[in-house]
Amino acid sequence: MKMIIHKLFWAWSFEKEERWLNEMSNKGWQLSDVGVCRYTFEEGLPGEYVYRLEMLNNLPKHPESVHYIRFIEDTGAEHVGSLLRWVYFRKKAGENGFDLFSDIDSRIKHLNGILVLVGFVFGVILLSGIYYMLAWLSHGAQFNIVSGIICLIVGLGIGYGFVHLFLQKRRLEKEKILHE
Repeated sequence: MKMIIHKLFWAWSFEKEERWLNEMSNKGWQLSDVGVCRYTFEEGLPGEYVYRLEMLNNLPKHPESVHYIRFIEDTGAEHVGSLLRWVYFRKKAGENGFDLFSDIDSRIKHLNGILVLVGFVFGVILLSGIYYMLAWLSHGAQFNIVSGIICLIVGLGIGYGFVHLFLQKRRLEKEKILHE
């Protein structure tokens, strides 16, 4: 039996998405495919798999990414699917644990990649909002003010995500200093 769930997770809440996928696994629903806000599950044994997500440096078809995905699969994990640069892996539960980030440095590197993406999107949205507001001030078109307000509101949400990731990265950096 298959089940499709439509759900939105932001890039900065990938850990929440990962927890949700593992909760679904514990209920006997195993991820079989991913899409934009779409998760396809197949019925299986409760807790059969552990799921992990990672944002790659390149798209999954890039030679470096293909090599990395094969490397992870050689550890016994399975590549379930990809969405842009995000990849979804699963591994049978109980097989010596499953973590994609072996140390604090790799976690920080992963967060840096997400920060760059979120920061870029934040900048584009913010500049678009400013552009529309300035166009409204000079031309007065109703479309411009509505578009500007929407961009600024979305930008605030993305800015929240950026700050959340940045603080998470700082906590890891402080933890790294404590362990050195």
